[in-house]
Amino acid sequence: MRIELATEPGDPARPNEDYVSVALPASGQGGVLVLLDGVTPPAGDDGCVHSVPWFTARLGGALGELSVSRRDMPLTDVLSTAISRTADAHRDTCDLSHQRTPQATAVVVRWDTDRVEHLVLSDSALLIEAPDGTVSAVLDRRLDELPSEVRAFRDRVRALPRGSAERAALGREYGAAVEALRNAEGGFYTAAADPSVAERAVTGELRRSEVRSLAALTDGVTRWVETFREGDWPECFAVLRKEGPQALIDRVRTLERTDPEGATFPRGKPHDDAAAALVEL
Repeated sequence: MRIELATEPGDPARPNEDYVSVALPASGQGGVLVLLDGVTPPAGDDGCVHSVPWFTARLGGALGELSVSRRDMPLTDVLSTAISRTADAHRDTCDLSHQRTPQATAVVVRWDTDRVEHLVLSDSALLIEAPDGTVSAVLDRRLDELPSEVRAFRDRVRALPRGSAERAALGREYGAAVEALRNAEGGFYTAAADPSVAERAVTGELRRSEVRSLAALTDGVTRWVETFREGDWPECFAVLRKEGPQALIDRVRTLERTDPEGATFPRGKPHDDAAAALVEL
């Protein structure tokens, strides 16, 4: 078995809000991969005294422990229980009803000798390689498939001159329109303080014999495919297999530096936290 993990902050001066771990139970009968991408809130506007890394560390730890110790629980139940456990850890000090209470995207994969289960919530990606080399991407597309009027709003913002007051003002309006769809019907979902969101996740199960390898990527890494268009998902997986997760992150950083203002490749941040995991079963 080959396992490689890499993660790197988008800004060395700020804590990394991504989380990635792999657990291999002492029984030797399988393993668990957990990857989270913490959602950066507007400065001082999340109703919480804790940081996003505090949240992702606790949610990620709970997901790993429950996935291993409660193999009888479906992954949706694992996520729901982990969210509840994390919420209980700061319910008395923080406003968990705040729309930007600490939250994260989630990828969880659990395997044993018979099956491979997976769960994806929001815009991190899971890649699954079959024995014949075919690579499939498991994606939660809801953030990309917002209502047409919101996507048109985004295009209007991008058409305005960078640095202009008009673009900044319209950008704030667009941001508010997206925020109104966060964890709302018809919008997109992240793991925050409401355990019921687990039922919104994209889930599936394959026979163990149908999976040769798998990879999980936060959107700071999926930029290689989705923003910079350097290749498709199979080509991305090929880079991971040949060069490893850190090399893929390095490739993204090089691309970001060639377009520091996002003029050619528009994106929310010049550099984002990045995490990638590769597991060859």
